[in-house]
Amino acid sequence: QVQVVESGGGLVQAGGSLSVSCAASGLTFSTHAMGWFRQAPGKERELVAAISGRSGSTYYRDSVKGRFTISRDNAKNTVYLQMDSLKPEDTAVYYCAVADSSWISPPYRYWGQGTQVTVSS
Repeated sequence: QVQVVESGGGLVQAGGSLSVSCAASGLTFSTHAMGWFRQAPGKERELVAAISGRSGSTYYRDSVKGRFTISRDNAKNTVYLQMDSLKPEDTAVYYCAVADSSWISPPYRYWGQGTQVTVSS
């Protein structure tokens, strides 16, 4: 049974930093791409960053490029999202998800419960 558990997040002032992590179990972690999504109130869920399973290739949406960094530790079955220079518009519930394949592309089949990130102005 695949389990995905996020941790981290919280409240920070604009310009500050936060990190979130995600541990996945019940699968061969290194063979799956991992993604961080977010959903703000009244908005659709959007892909923030993703990292491939083997090569470690990354993707970032334009609004977070240069501020967010995704990384993974395959030995620990964990993916991280370091968020710097946070803005109020980054406020959302952040979800970790496991892709079906090693490539950064849908579908993302397994999801965590989400963790709240709130950036105050």
